[in-house]
Amino acid sequence: MNKVLKQKHIKNEDIIIEPNEILKQVSQEVTLPLSKDDRNLLRILYNHVSNSQDPEYAKKYNIRAAVGIAAIQIGYAKRLLAIKVLDENNKQHKYMLANPKYIYQSEQMAYLANGEGCLSVETGKYDGIVPRHYHIKVEAYNFFTNSTETIELTGYMAIVLQHEMDHLDGILYIDKINKLNPYLKKEEWLEV
Repeated sequence: MNKVLKQKHIKNEDIIIEPNEILKQVSQEVTLPLSKDDRNLLRILYNHVSNSQDPEYAKKYNIRAAVGIAAIQIGYAKRLLAIKVLDENNKQHKYMLANPKYIYQSEQMAYLANGEGCLSVETGKYDGIVPRHYHIKVEAYNFFTNSTETIELTGYMAIVLQHEMDHLDGILYIDKINKLNPYLKKEEWLEV
């Protein structure tokens, strides 16, 4: 379990791939203030996402580009996740979150036009529409600000955070795709 914490970065072989049952575990809340190991784990998660977006680094270490990762994806059943992504307006969003909880989810649903992907799911293995809430508010401890805060997101950013939070509850995006009709979408859902 401490292997990743000792090596300071995530390798391809550290990422757990479905159908591994570890991914179905519900992660446990962490204590605040964060322990040294939990702080280190968050840094490792964030660094992986950040490094994966550098084409040279990704090629050198043969890692897939990512916008987020949850601790369970490397075998730590802790409610920790990291995100680094540009929104629709090219604004950078960075999060290193502990114990995120929904405080609001809109009735309005949305989905990514090109579908979702995941480091823990083989590329191209599953396609389909993944319904998500268009607008969310989440309360979480944010490592970057060293405080518990409310994060309000819409559209693409809301979808990214919901994807990572699902990991904390043992849910993969493929679990949300309609099994009988993978491209089923309702007229009132927004395409992002």
